[in-house]
Amino acid sequence: MLRGDVGLELGQRVARALRAALDVDITAEEALIRPSNRDGVDYQCNVAMSLAKKVGKNPREVASLIVEHLDAGDAIEAPEIAGPGFINLKLKREWLEQETAKLLGDDRLGVPTTEEPRRIAIDYSSPNVAKEMHVGHLRSTIIGDAFCRLLTFAGHEVIPHNHLGDWGTPFGMLIEHLTDEGHGADHEISDLNAFYQQARQKFDADPDFADRARRRVVLLQGGDEHTLGLWKELVGESQRHFNQIYELLGIGLSAEDNYGESFYNPYLADTITELQQKGLVETSDGALCVFPPGFTNREGDRLPLIVRKSDGGYGYATTDFATARYWVREREVDQLIYVVGTPQAQHFQMIFATSKQAGWLDDAHTAVHTGFGTILGSDGKTIRTRAGGTIKLIDLLNEAIENSYKVMPETSEVEGAEKEQLARTIGLGAVKYADLSNDREKDYVFTWEKMLATTGDTSVYIQYANARILSIGRKVGRAAPESAALVLEEQAERDLALKLLQLPTAIQAAIDELAPHKVTSYLFETATAFSTFYNQCPVATAATQELQDSRLHLLTLTSRVLTLGLGLLGIGAPERL
Repeated sequence: MLRGDVGLELGQRVARALRAALDVDITAEEALIRPSNRDGVDYQCNVAMSLAKKVGKNPREVASLIVEHLDAGDAIEAPEIAGPGFINLKLKREWLEQETAKLLGDDRLGVPTTEEPRRIAIDYSSPNVAKEMHVGHLRSTIIGDAFCRLLTFAGHEVIPHNHLGDWGTPFGMLIEHLTDEGHGADHEISDLNAFYQQARQKFDADPDFADRARRRVVLLQGGDEHTLGLWKELVGESQRHFNQIYELLGIGLSAEDNYGESFYNPYLADTITELQQKGLVETSDGALCVFPPGFTNREGDRLPLIVRKSDGGYGYATTDFATARYWVREREVDQLIYVVGTPQAQHFQMIFATSKQAGWLDDAHTAVHTGFGTILGSDGKTIRTRAGGTIKLIDLLNEAIENSYKVMPETSEVEGAEKEQLARTIGLGAVKYADLSNDREKDYVFTWEKMLATTGDTSVYIQYANARILSIGRKVGRAAPESAALVLEEQAERDLALKLLQLPTAIQAAIDELAPHKVTSYLFETATAFSTFYNQCPVATAATQELQDSRLHLLTLTSRVLTLGLGLLGIGAPERL
């Protein structure tokens, strides 16, 4: 068996049966083995319906041949054919006990490492220098971090990079304003948004300041040493603000992961030259453009991407082309993942199409845009402050921590610094889980009441389940001996063991589909299975020590699964609440 993945194991056996019965080759995944919620059925095989037409037989006949040639008597009870050709499978108790027990000695809880590790660059978070991170940066930051954790755990080499907005004409006025304010080694900007607005107001109202700002842009783009020093100071000050967010959320991004627009600036001219040499560039109204095939407006006119403006300036497309070219050519990555909002979907489709034409992307070097929806307020509109302004991300996170105190039990013995840390773990975990538990491509409504609920599909519910498990262990006062047998007599024990064995499937689905909600759904189902087990299968008052040992093993595995799953999402699992 492959590291505890029951569905994959059964799929391999069905694949062998099909090869023997009909000389048809399929993979274990193509056997379509799915967990079942029907009484007396653990898994269902649906491949007979999809293969029937191909092999010229009706689905029930294909199902019968699979069952006839299925070598799985050690693992399952006699299979049953249902409906038009479904094959119902129930695991033998002894086999389920053995496979669950194997997890006790497996640090990875049955999850295999990939046999084909890739080098993957993930572009996420991407705030703008000299502006506060706001609620709009939350999804990219959280989703990108989850991708990094999941793919790294799977065995891939992951390179995070933060595509900062740190270049362009606004920096002339920002640097001049920094100079006016009096920069220095100990200078700190307490409010980046206010700083930016002050610079903009001066630019609009003071012609002399505006002229100085324009000259400063020329100096910056020309590489003037003093101006670059001021620019670096501005970037560093912004990084201090970003770090507050990243440290609070437990995000792994640091200054070493910054690959802002300025980083790609030296590559832009060569990128355009290569596009020209490959015949992909046309002149349109004085600007240099590419017209990737298949993209038109409503009138049927070709859609352009401007790679150099008529005034000689560069746009976002040029930087994005240079980005793809750099990571594939210079850093030799196999895949690029862009965690950017769904409204940019067509832009990235055009970037990828042109990059394929240029030879930067191909079958061995791929790119994917993982779009995401918008965070909405209770009114169904983009979430904002009561005054209608953009919510600072740091304010939202502090509010999460403050609200988390409300869901702590009044009888909690946690105090002082431990209580403060617990509040962070609960509050910030709730924010992350609420985001990741939704299909990332869809919008979702942000409400404290829902995300901090102690029941339902929330991180708080899962954290409480884990803390309850550990409290049972403390009450019993001992751990089960490693040699103690695992016995699944009650249905609730069996259901929990089955769910524990499905962890590899959930993680692989999340990776294959770049869909973290596959993990959150699994964790909620596991916590729910534990709740049923808790109510029906006493541990501290178990009838025999052997039964208590077995149930202690189940508790240990459940806690490890919940802790690992939450950890892969960047969420903590407190030992007590």
